[in-house]
Amino acid sequence: MFGEHKTEGRKGNNTLVGVHCYSSKDLYNWKDEGIALRISEDTTSLIQKGCVIERPKVIYNKKSKQFVMWFHHELKGKGYAAAMTGVAVSKSVAGPYKWLKSVNPNAGIWPVNFTNEQKALKFTEKLKDWSEEWKTAVKQGLFVQRDFSKGQMARDMTLYVDDNGKAYHIHASEENLTLHISELNDDYTDFTGKYITVAPAGHNEAPSLFKKDGKYYMITSGCTGWAPNAARLMSADSIMGEWTFIGNPCRGDKAEISYNSQSTYILPVPGKNGQFIFMADRWVPENAIDGRYIWLPIQFDQKGTPFLEWKDEWSY
Repeated sequence: MFGEHKTEGRKGNNTLVGVHCYSSKDLYNWKDEGIALRISEDTTSLIQKGCVIERPKVIYNKKSKQFVMWFHHELKGKGYAAAMTGVAVSKSVAGPYKWLKSVNPNAGIWPVNFTNEQKALKFTEKLKDWSEEWKTAVKQGLFVQRDFSKGQMARDMTLYVDDNGKAYHIHASEENLTLHISELNDDYTDFTGKYITVAPAGHNEAPSLFKKDGKYYMITSGCTGWAPNAARLMSADSIMGEWTFIGNPCRGDKAEISYNSQSTYILPVPGKNGQFIFMADRWVPENAIDGRYIWLPIQFDQKGTPFLEWKDEWSY
C-alpha cells in the first residue's frame, strides 16, 4: 500500500519526505516498508522538498519487470497550477523508486472522442465562469484547446491494468471539470497519445475503476475541496467509452457524504473472483497526518449494479 507521507499540521499536505509504503499478506496486519520514493535535496529538482505529491499508484510491468509508480505532482510554491503527473520506476515493489519525469499528458493531441467540429472550434470570446455559455464551451473542448500545446492537466488520478495487459492513466483534467482516460505505452512509463474525455464539465475527481463480467465501472467524487460529498458511479462497455452516469452508489446513513470519505482505489479481492474492496480517504486538512481510510465491500443488486453500504465490521 502506497500513500502520501504526511506530517503534522496544515503544511503537512506538502511533500516533505516522499511516498511511504506498507505491505501485508492478509490486509489486516501491516509492515512498514519505509519510503518508496524519496524527494530530492536538489533545489532545482521538480520533486524537491515542499512540492506536492498526491495519489501515488503502482503497477507491475511484466515486459520490463519493473514496478511503475505514477502520481499527481504539483511544483513547489505554485499551488495547484502545474497539474502534472509524475512517473518513477523500481525493480523492487517497495522501492527505492527512481523518478523519471513529470509531464502534462498528451501535448498536441486531440481526444479520440472529439469530433472534427470540436477540433475546429475557436474560443475567442471571454465567457463568464459557470454561465450556460461557458459550460457549453467546456463540454465542447474549451480547456482541451487551451492546453492543447503544453499538454493537458492531470490532478487526482488512478491506474488500471486491463485483462490484456494494457494500462491506463485516469485523471481529473480541465480544471477538475472533466476526466481523461489516457492509454499508457507498453512499459507503462509514458502516454501513447490515445485518450478520451469523460463526463465533460461534470466536475469529477478521485477516480477509481474496476471491471466485472466484462463491464467497466468507475466511482468518482464531486469537487468540494477537502470536504466529502456524494460519490458518483459510471459504467461503460469499453474502457475508452462511452461512459454512462448511474448515480450515487452509496446507500443509507451519510450516503450523501460517502460515509465522510472520498474514493481512491478499488482492489480486486485476491482469490475471490468478482469481489472488490472500495478504498477511500478521510482527509483532515488542518492536521494532514491524521488522515484515515475506510474500506468497504462492493456489493451488487439483483440487476448487477454495484452499491456500497456502511458496515462497522465485515470480512470475506
